[in-house]
Amino acid sequence: MHHQFRNDYSVLAHPRIMKALARFADEENVAYGLDEHSEIAAKYIRNIFVCPNAKVFFLAGGTQTNMVFLSSTLKQHEAVVSLETGHIYVHETGAVEGSGHKIITVKGQDGKIFPEDIEMVMSHYIDEHMVKPRVVYISNSTEIGTIYSRGELESLRKVCDKYNLYLFMDGARLGSALTCSICNTQPNIIAKTCDAFYIGGTKNGLMLGEALVIVNEKLGEDFRYVIKNKGAMLSKGYGVGIQFEEAFKDGLYFEIARKTNVIADYLKLSLEKCGFCIVNQPTNQVFIEVDEKLGSEIMKEFGAELWDKENDKMTIRLVVSFVTTKEDVDELIQFIKNHL
Repeated sequence: MHHQFRNDYSVLAHPRIMKALARFADEENVAYGLDEHSEIAAKYIRNIFVCPNAKVFFLAGGTQTNMVFLSSTLKQHEAVVSLETGHIYVHETGAVEGSGHKIITVKGQDGKIFPEDIEMVMSHYIDEHMVKPRVVYISNSTEIGTIYSRGELESLRKVCDKYNLYLFMDGARLGSALTCSICNTQPNIIAKTCDAFYIGGTKNGLMLGEALVIVNEKLGEDFRYVIKNKGAMLSKGYGVGIQFEEAFKDGLYFEIARKTNVIADYLKLSLEKCGFCIVNQPTNQVFIEVDEKLGSEIMKEFGAELWDKENDKMTIRLVVSFVTTKEDVDELIQFIKNHL
């Protein structure tokens, strides 16, 4: 069977994460995330992102984290602004809407929201006969593999301050974003510009888990009650804490992401040599346009996913994970060459 480029969470976990879990397998811990491992992991995260007063909570998955945070932050009459391609709008089965909150969508550009998008929203939603925009939701890296620059984040912060909006970053692939070759944003800038963000573990070598970091002190009050109320509090929360402790104690988290990006760059270069156009795809998600026959074969043999289809052309997504090797890429490229 060929290596699968379907996503970056098809393999259980990085070997060091598995060893850490095995090392503490028979250790007794306090339940519900109040254990020492989670406390140490939170300290590592606060130090790396330079947010000493932030509250850190460990949850199981991205959809759960987005829904729990947004539903607790928004009042009944308030809404969240997202791209039309935003994960909360397209790929989370109405989790946010199911909690009673409208998602206001904008088109954006290159998978990103810009200040002018927020200005447009605020010019339309003007009084109590409409929902009130309250949170701006962004992903970094984005759904199409692009990233936010430092300047773009600072500009969003400025417009959010202008309209008293919260800025929330979905960081399911934050590791890839922060370690890609064109990134000019440091972890401290994320904490400085966002009211809250989460650090994705599921898509970066952990068995499961996301670390929600609430920087704005207004938003963290009673949050453990919220987690429990939403059915998101893990009895064995230390299982996630152990993983984040291992991932952040010596830079493993960024090492995994950096290696993934290196292989992704190799994939992009190899595809370009085959004649494919790779534009503005700096992270571990790679999109190519192929004819329907070749695309179907790649999806069947290598697990690529269909992203878009128009007439006899389709765009497919190839995702590099921490286990993808250059040999895996070479096998894919040779398959493509044989079918071109």
